[in-house]
Amino acid sequence: MVRPTAPAPLPGTTKVLSIGLHPRVLDYSRMPEGVDEVTFAARIEAANAGLRQAGFDVVPCLIDTAADHAQEAVREQLRAHTFGLAMIGGGVRMLPEHTVLFERLVNVLTEEAPGIRLCFNSSPENTVEALRRWIRA
Repeated sequence: MVRPTAPAPLPGTTKVLSIGLHPRVLDYSRMPEGVDEVTFAARIEAANAGLRQAGFDVVPCLIDTAADHAQEAVREQLRAHTFGLAMIGGGVRMLPEHTVLFERLVNVLTEEAPGIRLCFNSSPENTVEALRRWIRA
């Protein structure tokens, strides 16, 4: 059996759409102690600063949990920019109640931006690593 080869890395100038849940829509009663809206928003901002410092061209897109609204927010970004990579955050992908939201986001990305690659993080702190898996530094 022939194994597929990994796609070539994207150039360092690739514009990235970073999709994540807005801190105001999270249920903090399910989060570890000490994580609240203010601390989570600060973690996101620190991650975005780290992305800029690492030289990535990233456009943040914070969404709510209503799939229709989230899809429209992503479509607006796709109309405004040409992205080579989209990062969908762990809050969208890892919570079972957001399965339909995740599914709809993947579909809107692949339909509206054919050829876009997808990557995933598990927290704001490992977003740089997720992007480096796909973008040549």
